Amino acid sequence: MRFPRWLKYGLGILGAVLVAGAAYIAWPIVFPPPNLTVASWGEDYGRAQMVAMFHPFTDETGTDVDATIYGGGLADIRRQVESGMIEWNVVDFELADAQAACREGLLEPLTDLELPPGANGTRAVADFVPGALGPCWVGTSVYSQIIAYAPKTFPEAPTSPADFFDLVKFPGARGMRDNGPMYNLELALLADGVGLVNVYPTLATKEGVDRAFAKLDTIKETLRWWKRLNDPVDWIERGEVAMTTVLNGRVFDAVLAGKEIAPVWNGQLYQMDVFGIPKGSANLDEARDLIRYATSSGPQAAQANWLPYGPARRSAIALMGNHPTRGTVMRPFMPTAPENFANALAINPDWWDEHGAAIKERWAAWRIPSE
Repeated sequence: MRFPRWLKYGLGILGAVLVAGAAYIAWPIVFPPPNLTVASWGEDYGRAQMVAMFHPFTDETGTDVDATIYGGGLADIRRQVESGMIEWNVVDFELADAQAACREGLLEPLTDLELPPGANGTRAVADFVPGALGPCWVGTSVYSQIIAYAPKTFPEAPTSPADFFDLVKFPGARGMRDNGPMYNLELALLADGVGLVNVYPTLATKEGVDRAFAKLDTIKETLRWWKRLNDPVDWIERGEVAMTTVLNGRVFDAVLAGKEIAPVWNGQLYQMDVFGIPKGSANLDEARDLIRYATSSGPQAAQANWLPYGPARRSAIALMGNHPTRGTVMRPFMPTAPENFANALAINPDWWDEHGAAIKERWAAWRIPSE
């Protein structure tokens, strides 16, 4: 049975007093430190957080951390904040949900949260990847959409988004995610030579949108559209597509399963999970301490040793090792490893919320003929 640190401490004091106090009995008053409840995603991800972040935080501070399942979206957060019955102290959000919750005033501000420097001394603001620090959130893990292919398919390996669209040099069917224009238009512009910093400014113009659709037209007749997350790996394995977009975690799983599949990190499109605190949550100081601790270099590296999700802190990469049970060297699978992150674009859900309606309408019309 695992006793909270405060209870073990209290029992120790009580025992000492009973032994020493033969002439009288003194009952010490022991006040437990507050518990924190973190709403996260469960399964392998949640277990990795408990082992790498939450249990070490408890060992260091005495504050116990309980985890509960969060299903995404804002409905539960709204209900709690509007009712004043806050059940969660910290939430692990997808960035898009954190941005939306922040706009609605559902999260505590974190702009004054003093984050420690990286393990190499880099100031926090420079150590976190772009997009990881916001007015109400701090980034924790990075995942991405990449390009994948079977090494035996081509005599020369593809290395870029431009190669994905080059049907002459790299013939064969292509796979893309059937989730609307986001990701797909960004990839098309990168393939057409638009620099990272110019992708969203370009998409904000009619000419830029035309340019992205024109690039997609060059491979439209070859496209297969995937919805299930493991479709791309299955299609590559069966030779049904020559190249496909895919989530980086699926490539990790496939490689560990002995499948012949290789990633193209150049032009990866990344998103992240972030920590935020519901507005009005109790134990605010302890919740802020947990975020500060969990997003420091050591815990970030420890979590990444378990999962193919990159630490949001660059300095954590150097602290990484092998998977604790499988022995797999994890760095090659990390989106934020420097060798993989040199040409990475942060997907911007806020931009899509502001500008995406007309583009989504055009996408729906463009998408229909290829059904």
